[in-house]
Amino acid sequence: MNDADTASERAGAPAPDHPSKPEAPTDLHRRSWAYVLRTTVRQFSRDHCLDLAAALTYYAVLAVAPALLALVSLLGLVGNPERMVDQVVGTMEGLVPEDVLSVVTPLVENAAEGGVGAGLALALGLVLALWSASGYVGAFGRAMNRVYEIDEGRPVWILRPLMLLVTVVTVVIAALVVASLVLTGPVARAVGEAVGLGDATVAVWDVAKWPVVLALVAVLLAILYHWTPNVQQPHFRWISVGAVVAILVWMLASVAFGYYVANLASYGATYGTLAGFIVFLLWVWITNLALLFGAELDSELERGRELQAGIEAEETVQLPPRDTRASDKRQNRWRDDVERGRALRVASSRGRGDDDRQHATDGPRAPDEPRSTDTRT
Repeated sequence: MNDADTASERAGAPAPDHPSKPEAPTDLHRRSWAYVLRTTVRQFSRDHCLDLAAALTYYAVLAVAPALLALVSLLGLVGNPERMVDQVVGTMEGLVPEDVLSVVTPLVENAAEGGVGAGLALALGLVLALWSASGYVGAFGRAMNRVYEIDEGRPVWILRPLMLLVTVVTVVIAALVVASLVLTGPVARAVGEAVGLGDATVAVWDVAKWPVVLALVAVLLAILYHWTPNVQQPHFRWISVGAVVAILVWMLASVAFGYYVANLASYGATYGTLAGFIVFLLWVWITNLALLFGAELDSELERGRELQAGIEAEETVQLPPRDTRASDKRQNRWRDDVERGRALRVASSRGRGDDDRQHATDGPRAPDEPRSTDTRT
């Protein structure tokens, strides 16, 4: 399988919702499913997803501090900041490893204790969070192009606004997820009293919030999977198979990693005071690995649909690009560089040939014999 096609090479691919393709994953044959599962694992390795997840981890860590600043500032507008910090930390205790929590807690507390007003801190945090998150979304789009074996063809004046829009939607959904987790116990009762809801409604919310959170995360992943790559996807799915699998893999991996850190690893002896931060980085890296695995599964499911429909997709997934202009421009520049390099090589070869012919005309000379000079007047 090729690493990537230029966008123009895929311009003639069949439509994403070609009538010959199976409409739903349940329409795939058992043989197709076996092929999809096998190639998902192999493509995950072939696309160097370990390295891609490391790059995504870098951008994710950059967005953590401003996101926490915006979160605590937002909560500070509706309640006591110190109480809200305790609620945020308490909610996270059962969701992330203890060493990860030891890194996040000081960041939340410092944001709450800052001297900047809550409104200004919220505005500053939102701007910084959007800027940092846009870097993550852009990197995720490049990773998705690798997954779908295509290069980026959208011009910058189209790509950047689209990525910014996806970033805004991503941040809003992420904020709703965090708010859903925080709105529990005393905080939920306080909000319920403020809007006129009774204790029964709050009790129902404490149970119903978990399906809501999972649905929001699945929608968030579906948006990232659908809009960031430079391929025309089949009709938008609010919850994709890859998104569901990514969530399940992330949950299982987080539990396993938490057990490993608590019972088997000795990061404290190796990294000392940096142990908590190292564990936090590893956990974010594992999270991104799960997201990329889900993306690979969606990509291979599309390949399975195409193969079952008789489309030649064994080498590359046959989805048409969203745009080819940037890719075509890069290809033209590359061809220009190749032609200039060829001209340079030919000119150098001709120069060496002239020197060789001149040497043959002069004939051989003894090592100490001086070169002949023209003494004609």
